[in-house]
Amino acid sequence: MNMNISLFFNLYSLAHKSNFTDWLITFAANEFGYIMIFLAVVFLLYHTDGVFDYRRPFLQWKNKFKEIFFVFFSSAFGYILASILKHFIFSPRPFLLFEQVKPLFLHGGVDSFPSGHAVFFGALAMSLFLIHKRIGIFYFIIALVIGSARVASGVHFPFDIIAGYIIGIAIAVIFSVILRKTKKATS
Repeated sequence: MNMNISLFFNLYSLAHKSNFTDWLITFAANEFGYIMIFLAVVFLLYHTDGVFDYRRPFLQWKNKFKEIFFVFFSSAFGYILASILKHFIFSPRPFLLFEQVKPLFLHGGVDSFPSGHAVFFGALAMSLFLIHKRIGIFYFIIALVIGSARVASGVHFPFDIIAGYIIGIAIAVIFSVILRKTKKATS
């Protein structure tokens, strides 16, 4: 058995143990992400690095808008790219390949690769890391929790998640470079 399948079954073995663990895995795979997106917006809006210049509040809000745009444009672009890739890559989900896999929730069919959630949260974590290191590290941990939960719930293979992280991180880095170059060109 290859490593992707072996790791899948190790994580999937956490499912169907109790109602609470099934709820926790399902929550981490779905709703938890929305909560973390909301918290990222709140953080980006109100975090001031301890300094708020009351004489130039509009400049600070302009910078906040740029950060929010960068973070969520990278993430949304990644999610859209993953959705497009899924139309060209035939990749059945684990519950379609293995009869014994009963997913905790139904999700998709032959559109497993790459994981849109992993691309989104990989881009989100990396873009946050590029502008606020500590919160970025925290969001990398969040991305790992969400990705692991999606494997444990039976809707993705680990390789779908890992590839999604790589794509999301690459997108955030590419957009960061593009924004820096356009900023230099306009200065």
